[in-house]
Amino acid sequence: MTLGSKVSAALFISTICLGSAFAADMPAKVKPVVTVPENPFFLVNDNRLSYSYIFNGTAPGVTGKTAKQVYNFTHFDVWAYGTNFFSISVNKSDHNDPAVGGTAGSTEFYGILRSTFGFNQIFDTKAFSVGPLRNVSFVIGGDANTHNNAVHPAKRLGLAGLQFQFGLPYKGFLNISPMVAKELNHNAFLSCATLGAPPCLVDGNTRYKTSWALEINYYMDLGFLPDYLPISISGRAGFYGPKGNQNSPLNTGVATVTEINTEPVRLTLDASKMIWGPKYSHFTDVWVAYRYWQNKFGIDHARSPTCTGLRAGSCTEESLHAGITVKF
Repeated sequence: MTLGSKVSAALFISTICLGSAFAADMPAKVKPVVTVPENPFFLVNDNRLSYSYIFNGTAPGVTGKTAKQVYNFTHFDVWAYGTNFFSISVNKSDHNDPAVGGTAGSTEFYGILRSTFGFNQIFDTKAFSVGPLRNVSFVIGGDANTHNNAVHPAKRLGLAGLQFQFGLPYKGFLNISPMVAKELNHNAFLSCATLGAPPCLVDGNTRYKTSWALEINYYMDLGFLPDYLPISISGRAGFYGPKGNQNSPLNTGVATVTEINTEPVRLTLDASKMIWGPKYSHFTDVWVAYRYWQNKFGIDHARSPTCTGLRAGSCTEESLHAGITVKF
């Protein structure tokens, strides 16, 4: 039964019950008027702002660790046929990763979009809910960034595939998404303006081969804890396959390898619920996480000149990540 039919049925039953209860008191010629509310387009509409700090960030080719302040906006909604997730982050690096033409830290804008279309909803069935499996969805999305450091990347990543959603205890979930990935980017060091002579890229734009991706994310309340300690655990992992030569389409440099971008565990304290009660659940969250990012942007951390020698360690990130999130 669809959401609309469920609402209609509920209103129909309510009308019968109310009519039976008050029939004796109503004039014979007066009929009750029932107003049917319209279904909201978004069943869930969640918007949040976050501020966080990455203590030991890195940037490929940059010597030393790079602390980052992160300002983030996220939007998540659920509608009749699926979900939409959008995130935009402003990452402000310290002076170890300077902006072009100065000593101040560089700034990166990074956007993520993921949309799903559930097979259960599209086909009005429960066939894709079996055991712990809650749904199978078509997922499509992409990433985009711009960064005003020396490389001046301009990532454009397109993704499409399937999402398998599983249930976890305490109303949690686990999503697993195998996808196809295609990336375009930019590298100022490969442009003809920098190199001066072939082989070089006229526009500095790198074009990679189609590859694969696997994204995993989960969330679960720690419901076994007492009510006065509302803590949840969540995490994500992204695996992005080799996409050709590091300097593609130039036949120079080192082949890319599988990129592993993870935040395997994040512990979140629902501070507003703890202070003001369930009515204010997740209005204010305080959290701490661990980040592990190996072979950043597919660059081989062990073989590429970008990440070795004086730049050793710049393509691997291991850091604490802590922040505060406010829902509005």
